[in-house]
Amino acid sequence: MPEAYIPVLIFALLVLSFPVLALLIFKLIRPESRGGPAKLQPYECGIPPESNARGRYSARFYVVAMLFVIFDVETMFLFPWAILYRSWVVNHMGAFALVSMFVFLGILLVGYAWLYKKGALDWA
Repeated sequence: MPEAYIPVLIFALLVLSFPVLALLIFKLIRPESRGGPAKLQPYECGIPPESNARGRYSARFYVVAMLFVIFDVETMFLFPWAILYRSWVVNHMGAFALVSMFVFLGILLVGYAWLYKKGALDWA
């Protein structure tokens, strides 16, 4: 049985060694940097930077990102349901499938309404 894993081990070693070897080779053949500290500064169209590039983001951006992920995952759950719905109708299970999807969407809408009521989506 362990003999069957030898090709997988060889492939894993190749996968891990390729980026390391590529970085080492390109480090050896690249030209030397002729800049200095000025070259490492952020470039803003020839204008000196006005502030530090590491600004803080509001937590509301993260809330919107999480809502996007949640509703994106919801869409992933809706696609298989929509594909199988026709076969459920043929097997006389269409009403059960429709009710179960409305329960799923209802739970998500209750969560969305709770966020809206709590004020998590207000930008002002």
